[in-house]
Amino acid sequence: MPFDSGFQCAGCGEWNETVVDESAGSRQSYVEDCQVCCKPNVLQIFWDSAAQEYFIQTELES
Repeated sequence: MPFDSGFQCAGCGEWNETVVDESAGSRQSYVEDCQVCCKPNVLQIFWDSAAQEYFIQTELES
């Protein structure tokens, strides 16, 4: 089931809407391009069971 979420681009700082695929597990990592500056962001995704939401950390792909 998809879960609406978002992340702040590590390059330009703009907010990006995204969808997390819950079937991929509570810890995920993949690359998604910023919707504004097009730089590739490595997304580290973690499920926060206390808040009942996904937490996304980003860094630019090297």
